[in-house]
Amino acid sequence: MKKVLYDCDNTMGLPFKDVDDGLTLMYLIGNRNIDLLGVTTTFGNSHIEDVFQATTKLVNDLSIGDIPLKKGAGKGSDRKSEAAAFLVQMVNQYPNEITILATGSLTNLYGAYELDPEFYQKIKEIVLMGGLTKPLIINGRNLDELNFSVDSEASCNVLHSGAKITTMTGHICLQAEFRRKEYERLMENKDIASYAYIKEQSYAWYENFKELFATEGFFNWDIVSGVYITHPELFADSYQSIISSERDLQKGFLRIEGEHENGSIINIPTEIKDTDLFNEIIFEAWKKVKIKGI
Repeated sequence: MKKVLYDCDNTMGLPFKDVDDGLTLMYLIGNRNIDLLGVTTTFGNSHIEDVFQATTKLVNDLSIGDIPLKKGAGKGSDRKSEAAAFLVQMVNQYPNEITILATGSLTNLYGAYELDPEFYQKIKEIVLMGGLTKPLIINGRNLDELNFSVDSEASCNVLHSGAKITTMTGHICLQAEFRRKEYERLMENKDIASYAYIKEQSYAWYENFKELFATEGFFNWDIVSGVYITHPELFADSYQSIISSERDLQKGFLRIEGEHENGSIINIPTEIKDTDLFNEIIFEAWKKVKIKGI
């Protein structure tokens, strides 16, 4: 089993907020190849208080109170938070065994580095959701990058840390659209408690995103990174030399320049090879999640 720490900006259940972090947490819980050692909260989709409140509720709903949940730093505050200290504690307990999945701002990871300058050297790998290599256009509408950009200093620190890093940009996540047929699968299997829960918690966001971007559904951004951890064979890897400065990362821009002496080699997958299998793997994991009281 892969030991994983999940650092997220979950807002599932909050009005007009994205649900992808919550869906990713449910995927990790339901996947039998994942040993989830803890969840840390960061900001991005909303400020840290909202995120921590939403994640506390989700953890309670999913009956996983035995998994540690730690609150991270808010924007502009001291990064050396409870979450950062927990990350340091865990990588010291399991050196070179832990995969960190981070799907919001990278504030907690930078805070862990500030607490322990050898932090990145003790991680097996870091898998991220964030970054753009070109404008992200959805039906003619530009979508800003909202993970690396919200704490560009932290993002620069992580991306140039020397750790083994894979990041799923917004571009590949456009291949993970949650469409009408996926919702029909939820609605046709109401006897599966986890499916009914997902439908209840996410349908408002599904309708809101469709209206905003004239799409068939919403994009399941963060779960792409989660599936990469368990099924890397489903993705077309692409290792690139990144020279992004903090200024670049204020817009989440991954500046690629081949063979640059100051470049950091980052894996930026370009394709989900089989999106039907990708979705099937997700639904099978969700099916195994238990909902409190049901």
